Amino acid sequence: MDAATPPLSDGPARELDRLLADARARLRDAPQEGLGELQTGRRTLGIPRAPRVVPRGRAWHLGVLLLSEDALRATGDIVRARAEVRRGFPAESQRRRAEIAAAARRGGFDEGETVHLGWHEVDLVAVGRGEASAPLDVRDGVVVVRWSPSGGYVPLAGYLADRVELSVHPLEGAT
Repeated sequence: MDAATPPLSDGPARELDRLLADARARLRDAPQEGLGELQTGRRTLGIPRAPRVVPRGRAWHLGVLLLSEDALRATGDIVRARAEVRRGFPAESQRRRAEIAAAARRGGFDEGETVHLGWHEVDLVAVGRGEASAPLDVRDGVVVVRWSPSGGYVPLAGYLADRVELSVHPLEGAT
């Protein structure tokens, strides 16, 4: 953590509430992305149905975080919904991603829409008590975020400020 970052004066819970409320207010007009859940195909009259990704809400994508009106989630996998197309793939992983993208399209997401899968809720109550809930933690009284699995922790305030700014004012050509 940066030595210039002061410890929280009013506790992690209030600081976290303030940071998230401020981010939500600034993101009001920014686009949100879809949250989905992969459901395996059920059988209908003994015939298996294709898997689909069902919608589970929308959120602003802020790096390793997904912020919605009612929750904070950690990102998982990201796909773009695509119609199913038969083609050859050099790798099984590419085939699997294409199958998931087709499942998102079957589940009702628009063609080309970004869909987040495998996300998990961040336990804001635990973080407010000073405990970790990946990717957030509290270090020396400051709420921090781990920006990558192998990366270090940075103060959440600066991380959110940067990510919100990029969402509100995307770099030219980035949209």
